[in-house]
Amino acid sequence: MNQATLRHGAVLVAMLAILAGAASFALPAAAQDFGEYRIGPKDLLDIKVLEAPELNGERRVSDNGAVSLPLLGEVSVSGLTAAETRDRIGALLTSRYVQRANVTVSIKEFSNKPITVIGAVARPGSLSISGRYHLLQVISAAGGLTANAGRKIYVLRNSENGLSDTLEVRTSDLFESANPMWNIPIAASDVINIPAQSAVKIFCLGEVKSPGQLTFDSGDRITLLAAISKAGGMTDRASNTVKITRRSADGKDSEIVVKYGAILKGRVTDPELKPDDVIVVEESFF
Repeated sequence: MNQATLRHGAVLVAMLAILAGAASFALPAAAQDFGEYRIGPKDLLDIKVLEAPELNGERRVSDNGAVSLPLLGEVSVSGLTAAETRDRIGALLTSRYVQRANVTVSIKEFSNKPITVIGAVARPGSLSISGRYHLLQVISAAGGLTANAGRKIYVLRNSENGLSDTLEVRTSDLFESANPMWNIPIAASDVINIPAQSAVKIFCLGEVKSPGQLTFDSGDRITLLAAISKAGGMTDRASNTVKITRRSADGKDSEIVVKYGAILKGRVTDPELKPDDVIVVEESFF
């Protein structure tokens, strides 16, 4: 097993750990078990009471954070979880009408914290999801990918404690390989970003077999070795010294000097390139 495979495996394990239990990226179960989600205005609740069927039905949370229920009137639920809302309704019923109340509360629509889909989908915007959704369903609800969708999907999640995390999913893993590992559950307030595919220009000059402009896809991992390979490789006159010129946002140029042989031998990390970088492979005088 090579180092790249080991690294890939380690990334998968780390991602699974994030998905399984990290507070910043906790996965939802069914909507009614959506642990720490706090109800807010415009959320849609489904309430059922065995002992009082007149309370059964879907109730929209008002702008002031309450639901209107027969027998009970206005019940404040803003900031409560589904379980806490169940307990509050049950306590009100047992204090006034029944000895025991079997109450269930599920969140049908997370309108207060909708899912947002941006980027290369047919209908970007916010979705008020109902029930348990996965990544494929969310993308489908947004109209599906457009023809210029890039190779990566980013799921950004912010938790109640202020922590955030980002998961990267390759579109090929989700749509072509149909690997269920990557069809992850999506939580309320998640942001799914699908950047559009675009062309990235790199210039490779000097002692390479096909000097000039190189074009990569924005979803590619563009490195020095990849660029030199795409330029046909080095000529017999090439030296071991390679210079990368990069222009910053303020218009100033910086230069990075690397040893090609050290990269090939794995002693130095293959540097990643940025759009419009200029690679110059110098000529050897020996």
